Amino acid sequence: MEALVLPLDDPAADLATAGGKGASLARLAGAGLPVPGGFLITTAAYRAYVADFHHRIVEAAARGDAGRIAELFAAHDVPAALAARIREAHAGLGDDVPVAVRSSATAEDLPGMSFAGQQDSFLNIRGEALPDAVRRCWASLWNARAIAYREQNGVAHDDVALAVVVQELVDADAAGVMFTADPVTGARDRTVINASWGLGEAVVGGHVTPDTIVVTAGAVTEARAGDKTVMTVRTPDGTTERPVPADLREAPVLDEAEAVRLAVIGSRVQELYGTPMDVEWARRAGEFHILQARPVTGLTEQVEEWNDSLKGDYLWTGGNLGEAIPDVMTPVTWSFVRLFIQEAMSASALPGFDLVGNIGGRFYMNLSVIHSVAAALGMRRRLGAVEQVFGRLPPGLDVPLLKVSRWEIIKRVLPMAVRIRGRVRANLREMPAFLATAERRGQAVRDRIAATTDPAELAGLWGSDVEPYLVTASRMLEAAGRQGGTTLVFTRDRLRAMMGDVDAEAMLTGVNTGGELASLGPVMGLSRLARGEIDRDTFARVYGHRGPHEFEVSIPRPGEDPAWIDRALAGLRDLRDDTAALLARQQEARDAAWARFARRYPRQEARMRARVARWNAVVRDRETTRSEVIRAFWALRAFTVRAGELTGHGDDLFHLYLDEILAVLRGSAEPLARIPVRRATYLRYASLPPYPALIVGHFDPVRWAADPGRRADLYDARGGDVPVSDTVTGFPGAPGVVEGVARVLSGPEDGDRLRPGEILVTTLTNIGWTPMFPRAAAVVTDLGAPLSHASIVARELGIPAVVGTGNATMRLRDGDRVRVDGERGTVELLG
Repeated sequence: MEALVLPLDDPAADLATAGGKGASLARLAGAGLPVPGGFLITTAAYRAYVADFHHRIVEAAARGDAGRIAELFAAHDVPAALAARIREAHAGLGDDVPVAVRSSATAEDLPGMSFAGQQDSFLNIRGEALPDAVRRCWASLWNARAIAYREQNGVAHDDVALAVVVQELVDADAAGVMFTADPVTGARDRTVINASWGLGEAVVGGHVTPDTIVVTAGAVTEARAGDKTVMTVRTPDGTTERPVPADLREAPVLDEAEAVRLAVIGSRVQELYGTPMDVEWARRAGEFHILQARPVTGLTEQVEEWNDSLKGDYLWTGGNLGEAIPDVMTPVTWSFVRLFIQEAMSASALPGFDLVGNIGGRFYMNLSVIHSVAAALGMRRRLGAVEQVFGRLPPGLDVPLLKVSRWEIIKRVLPMAVRIRGRVRANLREMPAFLATAERRGQAVRDRIAATTDPAELAGLWGSDVEPYLVTASRMLEAAGRQGGTTLVFTRDRLRAMMGDVDAEAMLTGVNTGGELASLGPVMGLSRLARGEIDRDTFARVYGHRGPHEFEVSIPRPGEDPAWIDRALAGLRDLRDDTAALLARQQEARDAAWARFARRYPRQEARMRARVARWNAVVRDRETTRSEVIRAFWALRAFTVRAGELTGHGDDLFHLYLDEILAVLRGSAEPLARIPVRRATYLRYASLPPYPALIVGHFDPVRWAADPGRRADLYDARGGDVPVSDTVTGFPGAPGVVEGVARVLSGPEDGDRLRPGEILVTTLTNIGWTPMFPRAAAVVTDLGAPLSHASIVARELGIPAVVGTGNATMRLRDGDRVRVDGERGTVELLG
């Protein structure tokens, strides 16, 4: 029994015995570093516990049935003798000392694979609850998240076991994480400390914006106070999150002397391991304690540069398509996006004109090209239509134009315009037939990919089936987007002039009544699934291609991920109103607005109804064809995944470009040598915050991210002095006035933080955010325009929205009380 429980600093606590975290803490404690007292429950204890049902665990894991595994653990108590030994070791720490119970897997905290956050921890455990907490910790080795992570990293389920670390819970007044090398730039001479109030869970879980302190050569060189809204604190029965007192929210957690003292401890940890380390720490009564240390993963100096901003002094925007592609793209996704753009936006193929670009892995459009063409053709007055698609430029921002003569632009643009017009007409004739068969075609292409058994055969299938499918879908989107282009802009402007903003917006709704609006499809499908009108397979087949990361092919589609559907269904339980009720309410507002129009302009009603019907049809066609492009991207994901399976290189192939994958399928190993550097490049850019919505000139994403004064709305390499607006204003996305609590979300994965009736504030939205809209009282975004996703969906549902503010996430803080006026396009801070 003694071999099943070890002192925390026991030299026998190696990786096989104590798991990654346990071995690391034993090493730290043995070196005399300030580690809280505790003990280890070894992997031998775990193996003895699961001996009778381990084979059933592995079988269930192979099926991905985490629920069945949870049932197996729940049915088996910790053996009485082991439970008694655990209680005895706990008593040795003191009189009913509260402890943290943390997992320590044998495949954990390793160089290149941290497994951080894959298993569960339990805080503030006492007395009789301790053995059960150990059992639950063991069970977390087999949660769905941990199973998927091991499969992704090629770790066999049979090879893992779980030790448990039981440590005195430091009743910290402050805590955080420390990196002994800069995780953003890779610089080894910078120690980066994140600090917040209370226990460290709020920092590690990403629930607060912590203080950031940089220590270089024994001195603090940078310090930024974060907006620390919540903190994790102990309670009699565990832990909870509580608001940070107002006087501490922006107060620095550490003074300079403390930061330097903590950095010295970090250097001792790094010296012990011989590599940069990620260290979790806590402070109690002025003393620091080390809770965990692991090697920093993904830290490398050898990276590529993905940066089209270096091509010239242009104005780039992340609006519109940048909203649809919000992620840092893997190389293969960028290959597919370029092919899509080439077919869906013929103007992008103009020689010498870079209409689209990849800046730090993110998608941007070159507005300098659009403004230069408008100037050359005498169409500057039409740039208002561009604003309705890409968003409004800050007052005073001078747009750099192409250094090309007016005649040269005309010579290139006019022949292209004639070709596009003919192609659009032809594709519009083919569109009904394409849409009628698109769902079946997408499934058929994925089935053919799955049935392929030879790499060379799959390479051939690219040219015969997959590429033609993407090309056709992309051309249909181009045709739908170019039909009635002026209708979308000028019908809305005309109605607003005649009826005012509120009635005009109400009259333009109803897109969903002439056929399902694709942007609303997933949330309406979820509602039908919740009511039992359709089954899960039907939902996955019809809507499973749409999601928040639908262009990025390295990320599974919702149709492949049952857990995504479960989370989305859970989110429907606390809606203020379901989708059907919101649509019905909006229909009442629409009917009333049309009645007022008929009384005011009786002779124009029929003509205006026809124009609005055309407006609705154009919007519906654009959204439907865009949805089918995304269905094609599901096939592209299936192609890439199958290529990885057939060649044995798995997810590595996401870090190759399309032509390189085809070469590997045909037998070449030469592209494989580029994968490590590409992966490091991708991880570096993915670790950075989203870049500014507008970029002028040469932009370095890493340097920008390291700048404490960085702006999220605009970066101007020319040193322009366009000020950040003190007010939050944007496009009136959808009318209505509402007051409520602002919930500032960084991504759709944080959607469970949005409570019913709160105001959703974020950088941008795409269709992956749609299931949250019925829960929100209003929507406010940094990016967007009247024809963006947030505007269209909010307008249909009658939810007030202000989009394209540029600075909402800079000016509004989580928990602020605000008033949103969707008619005037303003957001007022109330307190």
